[in-house]
Amino acid sequence: MSEADDDQTVNTPAAAARRPGPKLDVARNAKILDSALEVLAETGYDGMTIDMVAAHSGSARATVYRRWSTKADLVVDAVRHMSASDTAQLTLPDTGTLRGDLIAAVIPLSVEDQERRIKVLAGLATLAKTEPRLAGIGGGAGIEPWVDAARVLLQRSIDRGEYPGADVDTLARVMPMMSICRAAVQQQPITPEFTLSLIDSVILPAMRGAQLT
Repeated sequence: MSEADDDQTVNTPAAAARRPGPKLDVARNAKILDSALEVLAETGYDGMTIDMVAAHSGSARATVYRRWSTKADLVVDAVRHMSASDTAQLTLPDTGTLRGDLIAAVIPLSVEDQERRIKVLAGLATLAKTEPRLAGIGGGAGIEPWVDAARVLLQRSIDRGEYPGADVDTLARVMPMMSICRAAVQQQPITPEFTLSLIDSVILPAMRGAQLT
């Protein structure tokens, strides 16, 4: 039975018995969100439709609408999914130094992933006036997993006595926000060299500066 047929008979007892379980739902959602990112990168937000995402993912239109009633809802979750997928691969290192931890935590993305990310974030950056809900998504849901990871590493360096204290919440946002700016505004890849420069020229001096206050 096709997914479309399943959608049309979902209220029958037989169909209820065949409904996908939680694991299948999670896998299907991920496939739809990945497709949303692909379509968004290819067409931009204005050109994107839920029907296009359904076709790209091989899902029935009703399946997508049942999960996301508007395009904005779908895009918000897709960007959150993009960031969460990155950080899901991350095992927070403990090298003994903040610099070592930050360097080891960098995940090099493929060229294809970089290009998709740049197109997605650049497209969203143009929506500040027309779609207020999406205006801050790149700096909100799109970076929160990375902010959480940075916060852990910064606080750990303080806890082990490497630094006496700092504004961890603010500094945890610096690298993710500057990376988003580079991708969305400058439309440049987030290279290891760029990240290393942020660590050595921004984060570590800020942590050392906290020792003087």
